[in-house]
Amino acid sequence: MSLVSKVIPDDVKISVLTQARKHLIDKTAEALRGVKAGIIHCYVAASDLHGRFVFNMDHEKVRNMAIEGTKMVMAAIECNGLTGKVGYEFSPEEFTDSDIEFVIDMCKALKEVWGPSKKEDFILNLPATVERRPPYHYADMIEYFCRKYPYLDETTISIHAHNDQGCAVAASEMAIMAGAERVEGTIFGHGERTGNLDISTLALNLFSRGVDPELDFSNMEHVVDVVESASGIDVHPRHPYAGRLVFTAFSGSHQDAIRKGIERRNEISEYFQQGWKIPYLHIDPADLGRAYEKLIRINSQSGKGGVVYVLEHDFGIYPPKQMHPEIGSAVQAYADAKGDEINVNEVFQVFEDRFVNIKGRYKLESFKRNFDVDVGDDGICMIVNITIDDEPYCLHGCGNGPISALVHALRESEEVINFKLDDFSEKTLGHDADAAAIAFIGVRLDDGSMVYGAGRDSNIDRAAAYALFSALNRADRKGN
Repeated sequence: MSLVSKVIPDDVKISVLTQARKHLIDKTAEALRGVKAGIIHCYVAASDLHGRFVFNMDHEKVRNMAIEGTKMVMAAIECNGLTGKVGYEFSPEEFTDSDIEFVIDMCKALKEVWGPSKKEDFILNLPATVERRPPYHYADMIEYFCRKYPYLDETTISIHAHNDQGCAVAASEMAIMAGAERVEGTIFGHGERTGNLDISTLALNLFSRGVDPELDFSNMEHVVDVVESASGIDVHPRHPYAGRLVFTAFSGSHQDAIRKGIERRNEISEYFQQGWKIPYLHIDPADLGRAYEKLIRINSQSGKGGVVYVLEHDFGIYPPKQMHPEIGSAVQAYADAKGDEINVNEVFQVFEDRFVNIKGRYKLESFKRNFDVDVGDDGICMIVNITIDDEPYCLHGCGNGPISALVHALRESEEVINFKLDDFSEKTLGHDADAAAIAFIGVRLDDGSMVYGAGRDSNIDRAAAYALFSALNRADRKGN
């Protein structure tokens, strides 16, 4: 077994490129000795720009050069014992700048020189060597070539698009629809000038439309690392599919739509009869080895949707919907002051500092049930000890539960700002016996505004009481 066959995997057909010059063809074929499967790719510039002004050749001379090059490839394959192992690929360079009737005639002549073949052993590669035409023009030329070329059943029609005008992916997709069967490109589009067709983008575009390209990008971050290490060229953060910001939403409305879409993913899939359809995300990040937790990035432009998504999915905190704008505003103000993107831990800390167990003028010292007052089976009374500006007060109130009684006690004091309990919810954080509880309370003030507070404690009633005092202290700060 040769060194070549040891290095090249069995399912890989290596391709080597050469000009139509005998010494180069001979050396290239010699390099393929020992391969199990390969392709010798020869090219001749077919455009008048090259033929007339670079090589000083007319069409007949260019055609002859291509035919002689093909014959030299055939001889080199036989000489090096590669018959049956190595196929042939020919490129009329600058196809999109060439006289298409001339190219068809030349390619027809080359096929007749080569003789009968399997499709995979004779490839005509029709390149947009320099992108000077819109994508539909390339596709039109491919379609015309396929209609006029007589040996399609024994030939693979290949395309090779450069990205000089930024349309290589679009041109390639349209050329495939026009009849092309094979695509050449590079991962992330590396190549001369503005590069080649990006194979990863084309492949994953097809994948997003339900066509399996049979290329594995399920660990895209690893692919990026390997290519960056090998090429020394960083992948742009907004590069399609591969960039680190591809599945990131900074806009608040986008973040909110993503959050809602993911929450109703099964319902959406059933409605559209489609495996993945989420607002602003055209492909499932998990297909590329990415995680939902990385979707939301927070900065001063982020809205309440993205902020709440972080609290819900990273910390299991589910604030009531009416509280979302307050939380979003607090996080935006923090990000604005910082002048940079903030991470999920900072989002959590802003929530803790601005809403949870907030200290201020009002402080709950203790509250306990007053069994000396009988209000029947449907109510309770509470004795509440508080301080206001460090001045102690003992209050009494009754209601249909501890929080209702606490609210009535506070509202009877002339020292406490006027408020109405407008929203109350609570949730256990965790599943074990020692799990803490978090409660949310919204109070309505005399001016009609709503202020929220949150409380956390191992006891659900105390958590709710702390939430109420958090709301009152936040409301008091707002009024001063």
